[in-house]
Amino acid sequence: MNSSTIRINAKTFKILNEIVKSTGKSKQEILDKAIEDYRRNQFLKEANEAYAALKRDPKEWQEELKERKEWDVTMEDGLSDD
Repeated sequence: MNSSTIRINAKTFKILNEIVKSTGKSKQEILDKAIEDYRRNQFLKEANEAYAALKRDPKEWQEELKERKEWDVTMEDGLSDD
């Protein structure tokens, strides 16, 4: 695995060490998870902002609702759940 060095402030380093101590996980594991969680949260934030913008445009929002209805019929394709 490639690695890099980054600088973090003393407060963040202290918090990281506290998390290491309380979880038993490595600093690398904690940072990897924190960054992945941040990435996912950012994605959801941007998706929510895009939907909010879409809802503010009545014409575009109606198009979205129309398209959803069109997709809903795919659930009635006659296939059994078995």
